[in-house]
Formats: sequence, structure tokens, C-alpha cells
Amino acid sequence: MIQQIDYFVIAPSLVLALVAGLVLLLDAFLPARPRTQTGLGLVTLAGVLLSLGFVVAQAVRGGPALSTFCVPPGTSPCSYVVDRFTLAFAGLVLVAAVVVVLLSMTELAGGGIPVGEWHFLLLCTLVGAVTLPASRDLVMLVVALELVSLPVFALTALKRYDGRASEAAVKLFVVSVVSTAIMLFGVSLLYGVTGSVYLSRLSAVLAGQAPPPGLPADALPAVVTVGVVLVVAGFAFKIAAVPFHSWAADVYQGAPVPVAALLSVISKAAGFAGLILVLVSGLSGQAGTWAPIMGILAALTMTAGNLLALRQRSAVRLLAWSSVAQSGYILAPLAAGTAEAAGASTAYLIIYAAMNLGAFAVVMLVSRVSARNELDDYRGLAFRRPAAGIALAFCLICLAGLPPGLAGLFAKVFVFREIVAAGSGWLALVMAVNTVIGLYYYALWTARLFAPATGAAAPAGRHVATSLAVGLALAAAVLFSVAPQLVLDMTLLSATG
Repeated sequence: MIQQIDYFVIAPSLVLALVAGLVLLLDAFLPARPRTQTGLGLVTLAGVLLSLGFVVAQAVRGGPALSTFCVPPGTSPCSYVVDRFTLAFAGLVLVAAVVVVLLSMTELAGGGIPVGEWHFLLLCTLVGAVTLPASRDLVMLVVALELVSLPVFALTALKRYDGRASEAAVKLFVVSVVSTAIMLFGVSLLYGVTGSVYLSRLSAVLAGQAPPPGLPADALPAVVTVGVVLVVAGFAFKIAAVPFHSWAADVYQGAPVPVAALLSVISKAAGFAGLILVLVSGLSGQAGTWAPIMGILAALTMTAGNLLALRQRSAVRLLAWSSVAQSGYILAPLAAGTAEAAGASTAYLIIYAAMNLGAFAVVMLVSRVSARNELDDYRGLAFRRPAAGIALAFCLICLAGLPPGLAGLFAKVFVFREIVAAGSGWLALVMAVNTVIGLYYYALWTARLFAPATGAAAPAGRHVATSLAVGLALAAAVLFSVAPQLVLDMTLLSATG
């Protein structure tokens, strides 16, 4: 049997993989000069934009979902499917990647980090992040998820002779290995129960629409429950959900700022894409098992993240714990156990990504003149650098969910609506309390931006790439504030075909 491959379907991932190889070759044969470093960054940026162009072409094409790697060829089930869910996550990842590449160009300009290896590893991570939402079998899903995770270890440790970076890389490696082992155990149980790795087959067997392959009927519920819990636990590590969140702050602080931004948006988006796929597409018949787990995880995650963020004095650590809290808000709609709720989670994730990237871009600017990068270093930033200060203030207000940051407000409204509609009033109450807690530390940081500076301010310097990243993230946040319904319309979908 000859496997037929539709190269237009896999074009976004294929382009990134080819550009990754090209960057590695150029780095090996071109002389080590500043112009070469800039050139490699521009080649990486061009590859990301070309991949984004293919995603846009697939989106405007219309018609039924695209698929390839089908067995037998031309029929269902297929391992790779491009539908609205795939396009929403692939677009989010690639737009975020443009910002991360721009931040990387500023980080690499300081020297001390091998440029070719950095861009190669970054592109490999993006290959996994774009492939993962299109994966429709457990094998491809796990491989894509590890392709997202593995290069990040090296990216974190590429800052040579930096003890904190090495420590962060080791912590991230250990956590990721443990989470992968737990998830694979759960995947093996689900495969044993259903006899298939395809999510559609899993859904049919677990919903009672197809017979299980010879497993005693009385053993099926227990094995499925254990498998579901282990798979959810594995993904909880990836998205830094409680109680698997303790690594987040140390890793974010020890890693270079562009890697922290990548972890908070691209890696998190990939983790949520995989989680939503497995739950809504593969385990929809077991919603009674995993929906309550999602509600409890969401409540614990948003509460722990917000309470820990209250104590932080470092800007990066505050964003790290804030990111944990935001994971709780994204998890909350999944407690409803429906595809529409998954759409609300996706909408919140897209809006959160724009705001968080804008905050990290300004943090990157400040880190160039303040090594400690504490909250007090932001005093008077709105007067020293008005554009950066106002951009950070707007992003923080959006994250808090206050006007004029209407994007964050409507994101929370989307989530509240799904929670209340599902009858989870207790979870809505927990989220309301946590929103007030989050408002405190976001407002405190925002107030510092407009407070008089203490002592002499360091010279600002010019960082064109980072300034451009700030502008792109801010433009997205403003767009979502003006037209928040646009995001919801993009993401109200069946989480997958």
C-alpha cells in the first residue's frame, strides 16, 4: 500500500522544517560576523512568515477539512487533519513566533549565545507546535508534543556560563520527562482499551458506538478512568497546572526572556491544543470523568497562581505565576465538557497570547538596561520611554480585565458565560474572586509605570527588533479590544473533525 501525501496540507510544518535545515547549513558555512547573525534571524523570520502564509491560504480556501496520512489512503481515519481548530492554533503559534524571533534577535545581539543553533532549535519547536493541533492519532500527538518540548531544554541552557540558565534547563528537563512518562502510560492504557491510536476510534469505542477489542466489560470503566487521569496529569505538567506548576517561576527567570515568552505562549498553546484534542475529540464519551477534574484543576491553578504572584518582586517571576493563573482561566470552560466550551478556552488563549507577548516584549527592553529586572526598575517607565510604558500598561490592564483593555474583559466574559451555562456556579465564584486578586498585582505594577523614578535612569538604548515586537503585540491587543467577537467567531468550532 502506497501512502499518499498532500503536501499543501503539511506545507506550514514542512516549510519550517526546511528552513531549520537551511539555517543550520548557513551557520556552518558562513563566516561568524554580525551581518551573518542578523541574516540568520531574517531567514528564520522569513520562514515563519512563509509558513503563516500557507496557513492563511488554507484558511481562505474554504470547503471541507483537509487531511492526509490516511489509512487506507483517501479514507478516514487520518493522522493529519487541517480544520478550523488546526488553523486557529497554527495561526496563533506562528504570529507569536514572529514576536519571539524579533525578541531573539535582540537577545542574540549581546553575544554569548550561538546564533545558528538558537534559530534551528526555535524552528524545530515551531514545527512541533504547528503539527500538534493537526494531529489526530495518539502517536503523532505525543511526538509533536515532545518536538515542542525537547528543543526548549537546549534553548534554555544555551546561555553559556550562566548558572541560573543551566538550573532552569535541568528543572525543565526533569519535569518534562516525568510528564511524558505519565502521559505515555495513560496513552498505552487507552490504546489497550480501544485497540486504536486514532482519536475518532477512541471516541467511538468509549462512547459505546463500537465494541472494545476483547476487554472484559467490567474492567473497561476502571482502566479508562486511570488512563484519562494519567493523560490529563501529563498535559497538566506541560501547561503548568496545579499541582504540577512548581517549575514555572524558576524556569522563566533562569531562561532568556525570549524563551520565557515562548514557554508562556507557544508551548502553553501547544499543550492546550493537545489537551483539548484528546478530551473533546478522543474522550468525549468520558466527559463525566474528566469534566469535574478540569473544574478542580482550574480552581486550584488560578488560585495558586494569583496568590503566588502577589509575593513577587521580579517582573519575570510575576509574569510566570500570572501565566499559571491564566492557565486556570483557560482550563475553566473545559469543566463544561463540550466542544463549545473548548472554543471559549481557545478564544481566551488567543487574547491572552497577545497581551502576554506585549508584556514580555517590554520586559525584554527593560532587561537590556537592568539586569535584576525587578518591579521597582519600572518606576517612571512611562516618562522615560512613553511608548514602552504605555504599551506595558495597556497589556497589564488587559490581563486584569479592566477598560480600556476590553480584550481581557471580554475574554473573561466568554469564560464566565460557558461556566454559568454549564451550571458550575461554584467555579464562576472562584474565578470572580481570583479576578479581583489578579487585579491587585496588575494594578500595582501599572501604578509603578507612572510613579516618579528613584535615582538616575539608565540610558535606554535602541532595540529596533524588540520595539517592533512590542508594536505587533500591542496592535493585536488593541484589535481584540475593538473587535473581541472576531476571536470568538474564529474559535467556536467543533474541536475537531
